[in-house]
Amino acid sequence: MKLPRDLSGSVLAKALGRVGYRVVRQSGSHVRLTHDGLEQHHVTVPAHDPLKIGTLAAILTDVAAHLKIDRDELATRLFD
Repeated sequence: MKLPRDLSGSVLAKALGRVGYRVVRQSGSHVRLTHDGLEQHHVTVPAHDPLKIGTLAAILTDVAAHLKIDRDELATRLFD
């Protein structure tokens, strides 16, 4: 799946809520999200509009690795 080019950090943070992440805090222009599963996982999302494609790809790769799913499957869950 091709990654969206016009995605903002706040939209990504909201989309990550669909797979179990919740906003823990915001410091300046960065939002910290946590996933409480068997192992706790933290990810920081810049609240920029739009996110750079490399930043988005890195965040999705990190989250997909934690959830033990393919990045394309994660993108489908978040953006479809």
